[in-house]
Amino acid sequence: MKKIIIIGASSGIGARIATDFARAGWRVGIAARRENRLKDIQSVCPDNIIYKTIDVTAADCVGRFYDLIEMTDGMDVLLYAAGVGFQDPDLNQTKLTDTLQTNVVGYARILSAAYKYFRDTANVHTGQIAAITSVAGTRGMGIAAAYSSSKRFQQTFMDSLEQLAYTQRVNVRFTDIRPGFVRTDLLDAKHDYPMIMSVDYVCPLIERAIMKRKRRAVIDSRWKVIVGLWRMIPRCVWKRINLNM
Repeated sequence: MKKIIIIGASSGIGARIATDFARAGWRVGIAARRENRLKDIQSVCPDNIIYKTIDVTAADCVGRFYDLIEMTDGMDVLLYAAGVGFQDPDLNQTKLTDTLQTNVVGYARILSAAYKYFRDTANVHTGQIAAITSVAGTRGMGIAAAYSSSKRFQQTFMDSLEQLAYTQRVNVRFTDIRPGFVRTDLLDAKHDYPMIMSVDYVCPLIERAIMKRKRRAVIDSRWKVIVGLWRMIPRCVWKRINLNM
């Protein structure tokens, strides 16, 4: 039986992917801060879903992550789906700190721990580290400076781990999943986001990218075109674009 650990599985994309993999016969370890939500998800497939509360901003998150791996009887795939983000043109210090603690510090802790797990277990079968980053990580966005910068960090950190794995001959693959706007609790419901997608639409595309072990997947094809276009915009022009929504 294949095993996947999902960090940030209490709602939205992480919760949907957890139940989909469990129904497909995988053993699924889920983690988040809200135990009541984790229990609700476990009740969908109690034979295949194991949960443990983990706060990725807490000092004990790595130990609890390794405990969850043991409870799940191992790990073939890690999916990091935890995330915090705000539209924050005022650069509120609380919002900035919350974003960086989850998207940078917590992310680096968990991915590093997953890398060490695959390095030290010397699995015959290739391990996989996947993370839901964002198209926002491809350009700095003034309206969400901390969020877009944290997503750039996530993408670069994964690139760095991939290089390290090659030099250390660690048997692990990497999957960087970059969705556009998805209607989840992360987004402010008061804003009208362009080309917003539903969880029901997005999750099968993410799951396919994980199963095929794609190195990078922009979700969806429309956003892939948008990202390709805005990457060609010169910096002197980009800084003049108003992204307020």
